[in-house]
Amino acid sequence: MVSFITNLINGLSLGSIYAIIAIGYTMVYGIAKMLNFAHGDIIMVGGYLAFTIITTLGLPVGLGILVAVVGCLGLGVAIEKIAYKPLRNAGSPLAVLITAIGVSYFLENMALLIFGSDPRIFTSVVPFSTVKIGPFTIPGTTIISIVVSLLLVFFLQMFVNKTKPGQAMLAVAQDRDAASLMGISVNGTISLTFAIGSAMAGIAGVLLCSAYPTLSPYTGAMPGIKAFVAAVFGGIGSIPGAMIGGLLLGVIEILGRTYISSQLSDAIVFSVLIIVLLVKPTGLMGKVTQEKV
Repeated sequence: MVSFITNLINGLSLGSIYAIIAIGYTMVYGIAKMLNFAHGDIIMVGGYLAFTIITTLGLPVGLGILVAVVGCLGLGVAIEKIAYKPLRNAGSPLAVLITAIGVSYFLENMALLIFGSDPRIFTSVVPFSTVKIGPFTIPGTTIISIVVSLLLVFFLQMFVNKTKPGQAMLAVAQDRDAASLMGISVNGTISLTFAIGSAMAGIAGVLLCSAYPTLSPYTGAMPGIKAFVAAVFGGIGSIPGAMIGGLLLGVIEILGRTYISSQLSDAIVFSVLIIVLLVKPTGLMGKVTQEKV
């Protein structure tokens, strides 16, 4: 029983990181109606920025986290302005999708040129290693990851529902043309969405590298794909759905790896996604929308 609960906690820890990444996916899709497949590589950039500040330069951990978040925020806005904005009215979503894949490969190869292919050992940003609660010894990264993900979802929900920029996001997500006619800056709102999603990717990158301290140019590739699966699992476009999807995905992966097969854990995750979508195609918290012709 103790072993099962420990694995469950570890699954929630991994799932909370997936949830933070998935929120970035779901926000961009919900508002800009595009899939930013470079999102996983922004996680990697955040990890390298924090690594450079903390380990290479020996500066304070707080500064490293701040640089990672601000750097990823700026990178996300720049990618949106340079790569995606010119294609916004292209008419074909395939053009944006191919561009996103191109941006992903560009970021990976830039990291290879700058840092090389050899993995780096990342220093955890969590100030305490473990916390003992009864018979359970919980890693500090697990506690911090879960707490940070819950706080981010709470404040993001408050931001979207209680502030004018958040209301503008909801309006653009509902009808971009109507929002523009009401005086809302569609371009500014989409840029703000990319900024928030990319800043969260920076936080996720630091947490991911703290929990799994091996950093390479491909660090964000698989977590990015799984976070996208989590967003679809929970209902893409829904922030609470992304949170729930991420947590469930992390638990399924860890329990599958422990009790079934470590080699088949990824296959189990994607199989569960297929089953859920067969039963509920919009995801767990997705809503069916009707388009008027």
